[in-house]
Amino acid sequence: MSRIVVLGAGLGGVIMAYEMKEKLGAGDELTVVNLGSTYSFVPSNPWVAVGWRDRKDISVDLTSVFDKRGIKLRPEGAKRVHPGENRIELNDGSSLDYDYLIIATGPDLAFDEIEGLGPDANTQSVCQIDHAERAKTAFDALVRKPGPVVIGAVQGASCFGPAYEFAFILETALRRAKIRDQVPMTFVTPEPYVGHLGLDGVGDTKGLLESAMRERHIKWITNARVDKVEAGTMFVEEVDESGATKTRHELPFAYSMMLPAFRGVAAVAGIEGLTNPRGFITIDKYQRNAAFPNVFGIGVGVAIPPVGKTPLPVGVPKTGFMIESMVTATALNIAALMHGEEPSAVATWNAVCLADFGDEGIAFVAQPQIPPRNVNWSSSGKWVHTAKIGFEKYFLRKVRQGKADTFYENLVLDVLGIKKLKELRTEPAE
Repeated sequence: MSRIVVLGAGLGGVIMAYEMKEKLGAGDELTVVNLGSTYSFVPSNPWVAVGWRDRKDISVDLTSVFDKRGIKLRPEGAKRVHPGENRIELNDGSSLDYDYLIIATGPDLAFDEIEGLGPDANTQSVCQIDHAERAKTAFDALVRKPGPVVIGAVQGASCFGPAYEFAFILETALRRAKIRDQVPMTFVTPEPYVGHLGLDGVGDTKGLLESAMRERHIKWITNARVDKVEAGTMFVEEVDESGATKTRHELPFAYSMMLPAFRGVAAVAGIEGLTNPRGFITIDKYQRNAAFPNVFGIGVGVAIPPVGKTPLPVGVPKTGFMIESMVTATALNIAALMHGEEPSAVATWNAVCLADFGDEGIAFVAQPQIPPRNVNWSSSGKWVHTAKIGFEKYFLRKVRQGKADTFYENLVLDVLGIKKLKELRTEPAE
C-alpha cells in the first residue's frame, strides 16, 4: 500500500487529487491536506470584486466530493513539512505520514514587503475570495464617491494577467455605473513594457494591451517600483534600463488594487534542499525534488527562473494549462515509481490564457511558455469574454463532479482550435 498526500486544494491541488486517484490501486491511500474544506475558483475573483459574482457562485465544498471519490480530506492545514521524516505536521498538532508528497500549496502573498500594501493596509487584492469581497466593499464606496484609481502589480510579482484583467473589468463596471468620466485610471507595473506578462510578451500582447488601454483612457507607468503606499497616495519610482531612478511619482487614489510578489508558504519555507531562498519548491523536469525524491511540486509554488534580465524583478507566471501539464506529468511519474519504474513524463509548460475585459478580452497561446517558441499567438475580441464565462462554468462543474478531466484541454484548446492536444500536455524524456 502506498500513501500519497497532496498538500493544497487550489486549482492545482484539486485536479492533482483527481488525476492521482485514477492511477492508484485498491489498497493505496490518497489524502488532501488543506486549510479548510472549500475550493474557490480564483480566476473569477475579479468578477467578485465588482459584484458580478459572489462567494457561493464560485465555491465548492470538497467534503462530499472527495468522500465520493474515496479521497481523504484533512482540513486542519499544514503547519510544517518534515521531508526527512516523510511527515507533515498539521495545525492541530497531529501528524500525517506519507510515501509520496505532492506540494500544491500555491504562494504566500508578500504584502509585508512594501509598506502600506495589501487589504489590511491601503490597497485591495483579488488573490483570494476574502480579499475580493473586501475589494467589492471598496468598489461600492468608489461608486458612491468617485476618484482616481491605481491598478497593477508591484516589483517581484509574477502574476500579471489578473492585474490587467481587473483594470479592464473595473473600467467596464465604472462605465456601466455611468461614472467612468469621474475616475482617472493609472496602471502601474514593474514590467519593462505593457504586455510583457513575465514572458517577454506573447504574440502582440504589447500592441493589443497598449491599444486597449488607449481606447479606455487608462494611463500606464512601466519599470515602476512601488516604494510605499499611504492612505490615498502611492509612491512610485520609475526606473531606467539600468534600474536607476528616472522619475518619482506620487499617485493619488480613491481606490487601488495591486498584486503583490509571491513567496513560498511557511510550511515549506527555509527547508534546505526543498526550496530556493524565496521559498519555492525546486524541481527537476519530472516535477521531482532532488534532495527528497519522493516529494513533487506543482503549480504556483514551484521555482522557475525568470525569462530574462529586466530592470526590476519580474517573475514567470504559472498559467492554468501549464499547471495542468505539471499535474499530468506528476501523476504519471508517481505511478511509474509505485510500479518500480523510473519517471519519464515531462510537463510541456505551454501557456494558454483567456484574459477577460468585462465585455471582450485577449487570448494568447505560448508553446512553450518560455521563449523561443514554436507557437507565439495572441488575439482579441468579444468571444474571449464569452469563452471565459464558459470556462468558469465548465471547470466548476467538473470540480463538483469530482472528475479527472483535462479541463483546459477539453475547453480552452478546443475553442482556440489547437490540434494534437495530448502531445501538448506531456512529452517523453530526451
